Amino acid sequence: MERFTLLGANGNIAKAISKELADKKLRQVSRNPKAVHPSDELVAADLTDANQVLEAVRGSTIVFLCAGIKYSKAIWQRDWPIIMRNTLDACIATGAKLVFFDNMYALDPDHVAHLTEETPMNPKSVKGKVRKQILEMLWADVNAGKLKALVARAGDFYGPDASNSFLNELVINRMKAGKSPQWLYSGSKKHSFTYIPDAGKATAFLALQEDSWNQTWNLPTAPSYPCGQEITDILNQLLGTEKKLQVMPAWLVSILGLFIPVLGEVQELRYQTAEDYCFDSSKIERVYGLKPTKIEVGLKACF
Repeated sequence: MERFTLLGANGNIAKAISKELADKKLRQVSRNPKAVHPSDELVAADLTDANQVLEAVRGSTIVFLCAGIKYSKAIWQRDWPIIMRNTLDACIATGAKLVFFDNMYALDPDHVAHLTEETPMNPKSVKGKVRKQILEMLWADVNAGKLKALVARAGDFYGPDASNSFLNELVINRMKAGKSPQWLYSGSKKHSFTYIPDAGKATAFLALQEDSWNQTWNLPTAPSYPCGQEITDILNQLLGTEKKLQVMPAWLVSILGLFIPVLGEVQELRYQTAEDYCFDSSKIERVYGLKPTKIEVGLKACF
């Protein structure tokens, strides 16, 4: 029976993928892995340790790299190239296929208004340059014929009980608690959001196809591109409230960033909320017919 291994177990995406593969043999790998299904195999491993990654991958048919590490430029620069190298080497040594769950940081900010699989990689941010570096590592090995891989890419994600989602943390959770929603830079710019259950379903689906490999796929994402104010309006309607959207201008984000580390880290990615940010998933919809959940439906499921 095929074995599917999730490196970075128990994060938002790893759990969503696992739920879609309930009938498969799953191996959950992280520092402190937890089972999603009673039959899951648990392996504790440090992804920066090559030997531990090799042992965690051994016997796998398909490996999903969906790890999340601390949101820090310095840590990303230090750890991501090691994690990718260890994962690639382990997959090459064992013959496993690799699914890498990616974001859009590596893509050219000048194209943020229409992001497709063909958008060039030309990042301006430190984190974006790290993502470009590890993607180039992956494609170099694929192009050399050393392994089969695919990149499943999502926009900013959200969903029921999501962690590390700015839409959940700044808007959904605050409004659930009776507080005013918050946004960064501009509440009137368009913004794509990928629904976590859609991302999990599509990523698992891609891994099971014969013709999906050695290419990038933008995961199903609603094309409504709502701005912060529109999301606030939808949630006010759902909750029967009249909360006002609080928008933090650039000067305030800069000041708060001196005291709140995550705000300091997001400043290099200002373009994502200060400009229209539209993520196009028409390729996967055209090829496989996978449709995204409407933003109104996804938001309602978060309550």
